[in-house]
Amino acid sequence: MTVSRKDFARVTTTNAHNSVLGSQYQRSVADYWNAERNPVNLRLGEVDGLYHHHYGIGHVDWSVLEGPEETREQRLVAELHRLETQQAETLVGHLGALGTGDRVMDAGSGRGGSSFLANLRHGCQVDGVSISEEQVSFANEQARQRGVADQVRFHFRNMLDTGFETGAYSAIWNNESTMYVELSLLFAEHARLLRRGGRYVCITGCYNDAYGLPSRAISQINAHYICDIHSRSTYFKELVANRLVPCSVIDMTAATIPYWELRAQSHLATGIEQAFLDAYQNGSFQYLLIAADRV
Repeated sequence: MTVSRKDFARVTTTNAHNSVLGSQYQRSVADYWNAERNPVNLRLGEVDGLYHHHYGIGHVDWSVLEGPEETREQRLVAELHRLETQQAETLVGHLGALGTGDRVMDAGSGRGGSSFLANLRHGCQVDGVSISEEQVSFANEQARQRGVADQVRFHFRNMLDTGFETGAYSAIWNNESTMYVELSLLFAEHARLLRRGGRYVCITGCYNDAYGLPSRAISQINAHYICDIHSRSTYFKELVANRLVPCSVIDMTAATIPYWELRAQSHLATGIEQAFLDAYQNGSFQYLLIAADRV
């Protein structure tokens, strides 16, 4: 039987998808992010070409709510983007001493914002990994437009099984992407990829074990983003089990609340803002930066 070129391409593509998307859940997550066109991500990225898929930290300039009504939207967008870029810069600042000879990985890279910041600050080689083909394509086009496609590359791969070389990386990070995977599998892969003494950093929301079981607000967040928020204790248990020893832990809960208060008053609100505010303010949810060394 002769197989047409079109059928061969379809089979090859299907096999590639199956090798990256290991479960029906992962396929549903990929479908969600392939279809996502949320203005709270895209409109903010248009400010300076850095497209993030995470939240913000820092003091809000509340004067953006004042002034001429016709420019209020523009002021709000710029301020929200400043806060999310400040979050990414904080993460990048914890990656350790890096240079042009270092290779780093952005696990769950979205549309590439954190990857470009890491390259700008350190001059390092960056591999971004995402199970969303749309995001990978978008980010690679951004790299081309920014003139860094030879330094920053994005790959349609699964961060639980990247296929990259053992010990190839000086640093790896997750920026609000760990809630889509099992931490034991994720940290095992990160430990394999990192050289001894390499740095792992994540910024994540986690539920507070001291509160008890996940609150109603956390359940709303899980349903909204089709994710599964982990407990604080699970992060530390699985990090240490995989030879990733925390060297810095920063509770950024208080620092992120102003971002959500501003976003709730913006035209970009998606309806999930109050759940975040309730969870942070009742103590059931925490926003942490964790940096760990591979030993």
